[in-house]
Amino acid sequence: MAKHTFIAYVEDVPGVLNRIASLFRRRNFNIDSLTVGRTEQPGVSRMTVVVEATDAGARIVEANLYKLVNVLRVDDLTHKSALMRELGLVKVKVTPQSRSEVLQLVDVFRARVVDVDELILVIEVTGTPEKISKFELVLRPYGITEIVRTGVVAMARGHELISSAPPTVRTEGGHGHDDSGVSMSV
Repeated sequence: MAKHTFIAYVEDVPGVLNRIASLFRRRNFNIDSLTVGRTEQPGVSRMTVVVEATDAGARIVEANLYKLVNVLRVDDLTHKSALMRELGLVKVKVTPQSRSEVLQLVDVFRARVVDVDELILVIEVTGTPEKISKFELVLRPYGITEIVRTGVVAMARGHELISSAPPTVRTEGGHGHDDSGVSMSV
């Protein structure tokens, strides 16, 4: 078992997230991380899904994703050179004595303080999931009161093409979108 990172380009319509999450549930895979956002192409959203699976299980998941009506393209970045980033917000207790130590850790991890009061610092940290986990680990002795992590977003490095064609919105029921995102009748 290894972590597999899938990028699914989907039509930006209601219900897509539910259908994709249900697919993973039916296949008995626990989603480790799930992020969704708009892309540079109108009408298309990009989902980054990290799941622990065997290589064979990952191939089955990918094939099943393609069967979903609103899925336009799926890329498995697991064995490709990719950038993976996550954002974490950490609320940590501080005392007058520990404040400078915590601020030194913020500098070491290239994080930044986004909120301050006399007892709490809220720190924003970005980087690989491993970096966020290590930052959490070193702050734990000070007393983390709350933490939130966005989940992984991923992108292939450089000019490497994952797929030969960009996702295009399908035309169903006589209506669709052309590459410019303008509605058209067919």
